[in-house]
Amino acid sequence: MDMSNQEYQQYVRGLADPSPLWKDIVWAFCVGGGICAGGQGLSNLYQYLGMTQEDAGVWVSITLVFLAALLTGLGVFDDIASRAGAGTLVPITGFANAMVSPALEFKHEGFVTGTGAKLFTVAGPVLAYGVSASVVYGIILWIIQQV
Repeated sequence: MDMSNQEYQQYVRGLADPSPLWKDIVWAFCVGGGICAGGQGLSNLYQYLGMTQEDAGVWVSITLVFLAALLTGLGVFDDIASRAGAGTLVPITGFANAMVSPALEFKHEGFVTGTGAKLFTVAGPVLAYGVSASVVYGIILWIIQQV
């Protein structure tokens, strides 16, 4: 069966179910906004308990990463993400999920070579490039300040 690229694309479009774009957008917005609103609520709570705004921000990040990792381990986060799409991926919770998911997938290979090694398959490059970029930017800033 010889088909051109255009014919193949038409064939695939004919078989594919249309995506409910606006429904997906609303879900992503509501879930992502809910995560962010929850983070703001945690920040307000931590500040009410006597923390500075900076310390509260750190503890909000820690809390959200912990909750996302816990929900990923319990299998709940993936169910939420399947409905909310990018709404769960954009906030810091998506990073926690991206770290924990590969670790859970390879836990049968052992604690060190499975879980420990796979935990950083996503985070490793992000952290390496982030640290490297911050060093380079810091050097550039220092040079500019010296001139």
